Amino acid sequence: MITLTEKAAARIKDLASKKGQAPCLRVKVGTGGCSGLSYEFDIVDQVAPEDIVFEGFGAKAVVDPRSDFFIGGSQVDYFESLMEAGFRIQNPHAKSTCSCGTSFSV
Repeated sequence: MITLTEKAAARIKDLASKKGQAPCLRVKVGTGGCSGLSYEFDIVDQVAPEDIVFEGFGAKAVVDPRSDFFIGGSQVDYFESLMEAGFRIQNPHAKSTCSCGTSFSV
């Protein structure tokens, strides 16, 4: 299960409305990055039959079964600072992360 914070849900809805889509964030785990696995985010309007769908604060997040293996139980948040902005995952399965927080290992 993945949960969304209120900030993440608000940003998903904002991005989706700009694309004219339903609010759905695809969270995927890919290979690469400093630590071996990396987080990937995209606003989508297509949900595959095998996708796992999570809802919170009026927004949806979808995860494929392979990615859910690595990030199930995580929380997706959104942050903004003077230098950057983006989605951030608090992943209880991550044993280590890179300094930028976009890649991890299990």
